Amino acid sequence: MRENLHRFFRAARGAGVRVSPAESIDAMRAVAAIGFEDRGILRDTLLLTLAKTQDEKKALGACFDLFFARPQPSQAANENEAAENAEQAVSEQSPSGQSEQGAGAPSSAEDMSALGPLAQMLLSQDRNQIAAAIANAASSVNLSDIRFFTQRGLFSSRILDELGIRRLRDDLDDMLASNPALAERLAMATERLRDDVRDTVSQALLLYGREEAENLRAEILRNAPMARLELRQVEQMRALIRKIARRLRERYSKPRKRPRRGHLDVRRTIRRNAAWGGVPFLTAWKRKHRDKPRIVALCDVSGSVAQVSDFFLLLIHSLHEVVDDVRSFAFSGHLIEVSDLLEANTPEKAMGEIMSKVGFGSSDYGSSLADFEKLAMSAVTPQTTVIVLGDARSNNLDPRADILKRIGERSKRLVWLNPEGRTAWGFGDSEMPRYATFCSVVRQCATARQLERAVSDIVASYQ
Repeated sequence: MRENLHRFFRAARGAGVRVSPAESIDAMRAVAAIGFEDRGILRDTLLLTLAKTQDEKKALGACFDLFFARPQPSQAANENEAAENAEQAVSEQSPSGQSEQGAGAPSSAEDMSALGPLAQMLLSQDRNQIAAAIANAASSVNLSDIRFFTQRGLFSSRILDELGIRRLRDDLDDMLASNPALAERLAMATERLRDDVRDTVSQALLLYGREEAENLRAEILRNAPMARLELRQVEQMRALIRKIARRLRERYSKPRKRPRRGHLDVRRTIRRNAAWGGVPFLTAWKRKHRDKPRIVALCDVSGSVAQVSDFFLLLIHSLHEVVDDVRSFAFSGHLIEVSDLLEANTPEKAMGEIMSKVGFGSSDYGSSLADFEKLAMSAVTPQTTVIVLGDARSNNLDPRADILKRIGERSKRLVWLNPEGRTAWGFGDSEMPRYATFCSVVRQCATARQLERAVSDIVASYQ
């Protein structure tokens, strides 16, 4: 059963449950102590040893129910018993032991022994034996390696070949001439076998292909333009943004150890060891001062970029373990601070309130920058990274680039993230070329991948 547990751990990881090698060892020890007889106790044991959150418990429970709903690989039933059952099934067709269709039908143990093992098993109609044989064949062809729905036909064919479908076809052809009634029963049993194999493969795809399918969907979503997402994709994107935030937190929350070799401070070392005649008993190392990340975010929430701003604000405020000093502002025609709204509410509710206050209006970058200068220019210091997310389209109003210049001079970095393609910058009412003059970094930011890379670079600049 160890192999079955390994397959279950793989399926659990595909269901979104993080199972470390140490946790899998603990689970196997617990299972060895309680056994496999009581499925309820086994289920509770695996949930206690593997799941860390309520969501993981729910996912692991569903995975357990699906995994252990099918028979596990085991030794097939005795072939002699299968032959006896098949012989009995044939003899029941007529008292004389022959089919009513005529002579030549198998009517003795010698005649039945001429059939292949698969034909005998199907004629015996032992569902447990058939299910165990399918499970053994699935294990032999490594069905747990299935990843994509396009592989269903391939694995179904492999399982049928492992069961002996070729010999079964020959037996069926021979039986059509000698015993048509029995051949019809065997043909029906063969169709049921194919259905059972297809069900087994589909179940395995649900268990083992989920992670690959989720990765594929996430990859497609990561490269999709955020401003053109369908309504059903918005919640999926929010889940993806949370995963990106978790990955960035894991990467940057703990200070990375810097190697000391090659960073000896020679002057301080000599001064420190003056009492020993310059012999370096005590060493001094150069240390680089790290500023704490401080971010001020200005987000355009006019109709054209509101959805991108939604995801950006969610990402920034999800990095609380890395960036604990974040002030966020939203604007279209005028600017307001929205930090408290984002901290106190869910993203959906916060964005609803933000949009009701300043959303969906015509963009006026000049007026919004003037509002920021009056409201929060003091928040910009040499340790602050200012991020502006917007398309820089000010509807032919005064862009007030002079204010952006002062913000750039006061800040550590001024980063502009534009959801529009670069080919559109500078055309129509776009003020992007003028604003770009005063920015440290200007990047296109239309997809989740580009957003992750931009925020990662900003946080990395403080490391």
